[in-house]
Amino acid sequence: MASTTTTQDALAAQFAAHRGHLIGVAYRLTGTRADAEDAVQESWFRLAGLDDAGRAAIRDLRAWLTTVVGRICLDRLKSAAAQRERYIGNWLPEPVVTPFGRPVSEDPLDVAVRDDGLRMAALVVLDKLTPEQRVAFVLHDAFSVPFTEIADALGVSVDAARQYASRGRKALADADPAPRVPLDDQAKILEKFVVALQAGDVRAMTELLAPDVVLIGDSNGKGRTTRQLIVGADKIARFFVGLTRKYPSGVLTSGTPVLVNGDLGVYLAPQPARDGLFALDEHVQAMTVRDGRIVAIYDVVNPDKLARITRPGDAPS
Repeated sequence: MASTTTTQDALAAQFAAHRGHLIGVAYRLTGTRADAEDAVQESWFRLAGLDDAGRAAIRDLRAWLTTVVGRICLDRLKSAAAQRERYIGNWLPEPVVTPFGRPVSEDPLDVAVRDDGLRMAALVVLDKLTPEQRVAFVLHDAFSVPFTEIADALGVSVDAARQYASRGRKALADADPAPRVPLDDQAKILEKFVVALQAGDVRAMTELLAPDVVLIGDSNGKGRTTRQLIVGADKIARFFVGLTRKYPSGVLTSGTPVLVNGDLGVYLAPQPARDGLFALDEHVQAMTVRDGRIVAIYDVVNPDKLARITRPGDAPS
């Protein structure tokens, strides 16, 4: 009994050394913290359930676990695809929120989203891939898993696995998500945008927005945001100015700067209705910047996706 316990403890210690890596893999594949954590937990159960011969056959534990997590996430992505058909409006990844200016957290997901591939802009592109394309592309291009192992995880031929990854690679290249801009530059643009919004200055706002900027809201019908994509600087500027007339004065510009998947964003705390105007739902808003202008704004309002975020003022974990 003691020997078995010692072996299991040693195995748990080996697994713990890879857990942060696996959380990053699973979140990049699923776009949700809950699914990522569940997939990693399931990978531990599968490892712990192996007999001695099965464990002895594992040559590279990190690679084996990465492939197992990929297989688990494939099943979750297929299930999520069916659920999305009933989703109201647009779907965005569950944001990873880090209070701006706080000492760097070593939470596995906080660490993972420092990678460009886990930014909102990149995850939104990945979400447009089929489950097979996403798994093949991410496992191979981000984590160097051989196509023979990816093919086994997908239950397809090696050639088919290569083709899935190639299509995912092309989709990302075609979308051309903007590279991460230094946070100081992002902060200057965000500050100017907020000042222009406070003044109701549509012209000043449009100068900070790219001509083809897009606003994507995610609420699943459980909060107030746009259900349709809004495209174009003038349309988005007027949309925001119009919102300021529907909420109590200053509410929409009272947000707290936060990091959202490693980029600067805004946290808006819920506010009660007053003066006959709307109550404000809790929001997490992120933006993507290219060439000094905002090219995308992501507005997450669905309370299910905000349940696990770290809010400004929360005690450090």
